[in-house]
Amino acid sequence: MDAKSPPNNARNDLDRFRLRRFMEDLIDCGEVEVRDDRVDLADLATIMQGNAKALWFRNVGDEKMELVGNVVAGRNRLARAFEVEPRQVALEMQRRLRLKPEIINLGRADAPVQEVVLQGADSDLTKLPVHLQHAADGAPYMAALDYVIDPATGMTNSGYRRLMLRGPHEAGVDLNAPSDLRAIYMAASARGEKLPIAFVVGAHPIDLVSATMRVPVDELGLVSSLRGAPLPVVKCITSDIRVPADAEMVIEGYLDERGYSEKEGPYGEYLGYYGGVKMNPVFHVTAITHRHDALFLTTTISGNRMDLTDTSNLEALRCELNVWEALKPVVREPIAVYAPVASGGSMSVRVSLKQRYPGEARTALYTILGSVGVKNAFVVDPDIDIFSNEQMEWALGTRFQPDKDLIIVSGVRLSPLDPSLHGSPVGAKAGYDLTWPMQHAARWELSTPTPPTYAGEKFASIRAALEDGPKRFEALMAAVGSRDGREIVRELHRLRDKGLERDDQGRYFLKK
Repeated sequence: MDAKSPPNNARNDLDRFRLRRFMEDLIDCGEVEVRDDRVDLADLATIMQGNAKALWFRNVGDEKMELVGNVVAGRNRLARAFEVEPRQVALEMQRRLRLKPEIINLGRADAPVQEVVLQGADSDLTKLPVHLQHAADGAPYMAALDYVIDPATGMTNSGYRRLMLRGPHEAGVDLNAPSDLRAIYMAASARGEKLPIAFVVGAHPIDLVSATMRVPVDELGLVSSLRGAPLPVVKCITSDIRVPADAEMVIEGYLDERGYSEKEGPYGEYLGYYGGVKMNPVFHVTAITHRHDALFLTTTISGNRMDLTDTSNLEALRCELNVWEALKPVVREPIAVYAPVASGGSMSVRVSLKQRYPGEARTALYTILGSVGVKNAFVVDPDIDIFSNEQMEWALGTRFQPDKDLIIVSGVRLSPLDPSLHGSPVGAKAGYDLTWPMQHAARWELSTPTPPTYAGEKFASIRAALEDGPKRFEALMAAVGSRDGREIVRELHRLRDKGLERDDQGRYFLKK
């Protein structure tokens, strides 16, 4: 990773990946519902849950701040961020991950995210538009990108974290699930040390995607690669952590050394159910910096429409990328990968592939179930559109025999947030082989019926066409340019006593 001083024109590019600019672009393409009227914090959750649009509130709460939500709660908006078609996002991520990252270090005077600096009593979390998201939540919650330096490697690590307000300068942070940040924090706490950390609130969607990934690199470089552009960074006011200089807001502080010392939760989790009260670390604020016209970003999580939440859409992209990577060494010709967001983005995955040798579909299923955190995996032939629920249901109903095509793997670790586990530490996974066996795939009756095209060779008569060789009814219509077909029926009837027969595919021919 290259770290450079800012070039003379660095300032000119600092709005290219700004959240506000991205939202303005979404307005132009009809993806945003803009609310100019005054909206209380208490009403935000109801307005956003299940809303298919991104939301831009321009007058929120007593502070009259601007707040945006549901920003990435749709694949088309994530595709817009990567400038590709919705079905190509994961493949574009694969391509960009091969790009060499470039980091540009900016000073405070050149960093938009430090235009306003609040410290001491002014760095007050309760002056931000943090709202109650779900009825049984323990307090108002916000979500943010976390940036921390791993003392063991010196590299910057990033993730996506939730924060529960505990007071003007304190918040609970959920660190129960396995993560790099959890390991880094536990090591610091074991040494009796505080862990400096910075939370970015309001970033370009690509930065959000980057934070969901687990790649063993300096994750500032990961942001740069996925952006496909140099990343401008600035050092925090109260620590040595570097953060994207073009973000909307940064909350600086530290996780205290006491470890898992305070209750956090309950909270509406990303799979659509509540997580209980947990013991978690406490975050202490040391500074808040932001742009003069900062947009506050809230993240939609949980509810009864997983497909319309930010977290499920982000999780689905991460899952798809992981599946693509896992299949590389074992499948010769994968066609498409899709993780349905309606199930949380990681519980199910669909793969279409062109089988090149017997057993390849099964190999793909075992690979996915063994190396990716997926509960249900489906593999289909290329003629099935995996992005279509209707086509997948058709394939499940007509190409699947449970006693032959179902793979069950039991006694494996699943997400502890899966409510169907009922507290068990292990569960089961299933693989569904919805492909045709290779020895049957070429059978004509297993091809998908399509409307006739009437393409074919022309002949002087139906008899001449039949004397040329067996023909389907469509080919006979094409042979004489028929736009009706009933005259063909009459002619075939006349030919029955002239030796007209049909083969096992239903084609007509004349016995010689």
